[in-house]
Amino acid sequence: MTKETERFPARAFQRALLDWFARERRDLPWRKDRDPYKVWVSEVMLQQTRVETVIPYFEQFIEQFPTLEALADAEEDEVLKAWEGLGYYSRVRNLHAAVKEVKERYGGKVPDDPDEFSKLKGVGPYTVGAVLSLAYGVPEPAVDGNVMRVLSRLFLVTDDIAKTSTRKRFEQMIREIMAYEHPGAFNEALIELGALVCTPRRPSCLLCPVQTYCRAFAEGVAEELPVKTKKTAVKQVPLAVAVLADEEGRVLIRKRDSSGLLANLWEFPSCETADADGKKTLEQTVGEQYGLQAELTEAIASLEHAFSHLVWKLTVFPGRLISSQSVKEPLRLVSEDELEAHAFPVSQQRVWREYKKWAGQMRRPD
Repeated sequence: MTKETERFPARAFQRALLDWFARERRDLPWRKDRDPYKVWVSEVMLQQTRVETVIPYFEQFIEQFPTLEALADAEEDEVLKAWEGLGYYSRVRNLHAAVKEVKERYGGKVPDDPDEFSKLKGVGPYTVGAVLSLAYGVPEPAVDGNVMRVLSRLFLVTDDIAKTSTRKRFEQMIREIMAYEHPGAFNEALIELGALVCTPRRPSCLLCPVQTYCRAFAEGVAEELPVKTKKTAVKQVPLAVAVLADEEGRVLIRKRDSSGLLANLWEFPSCETADADGKKTLEQTVGEQYGLQAELTEAIASLEHAFSHLVWKLTVFPGRLISSQSVKEPLRLVSEDELEAHAFPVSQQRVWREYKKWAGQMRRPD
């Protein structure tokens, strides 16, 4: 037993937390059905994404892929299109690979054994705890950012939550204070508490159902916790992006590599550029890399798109594709209607919106 939980009144804490959760739990679509597949999809979507953003994506995704088998049998491009705009695309690629394995190895039934489930691609300790406790009632801890924040304050833990050792310590604490009769509700209640009450800034301590048990509140330091090392400065990458149309009005798009950032998604041709303009560099890249001749106009927009580890600074150039006869994979010429069937990351959707806005202005009569 950890020193923090040795004299902790776990039973009283559990009752207070679960009673609050029964009264205040949000009505969310993935809480209507404890189907392990749907729980799994929701947990993958909720990683690094706000609940409000996830709700419509979850509903549309489940409508399109209502069963694990439906997702396993789908083509990757179809799955990526359904995920378009949610970001962190490795999540859905891993999920797609994992459900295929579940279909092949486990007859389509999500394994209820933590060791078996954790062997699937993309399934880490949090996913194991969340899915198995909610869907099967398996008493496994589900420690995400919300839970680490709650536990840091509850037990006055000053260890850096960015460290793996701290997460493991929290997992052990959960095992010692968990309501084993209701592990899913207990995990969900802790996460809900962190999302609604024990928030990162200005926590609502006076409304907290477990305030009585919180050491950080007692000592007046709730807002100083948790402790987390600051991220290093993110890399800034300037990119020149070309939206090129041929004489038939089709636009040139490119499929990204099958590994790495935004793998297998579609984008407009681009290049890194050190100069402020980038137009000349971009024309040369289109010629040298793809063997195509392009004529670009002046830039029409400057955009920034942030990832966790870098920021793209995009300059958008519309232009004309002079010859389209040598267009070949990974390039493709598509009509505007065909464009809609391809999965684009958010940054490229923003590029397209700027181009459409510019094109609309160009067509207006004086």
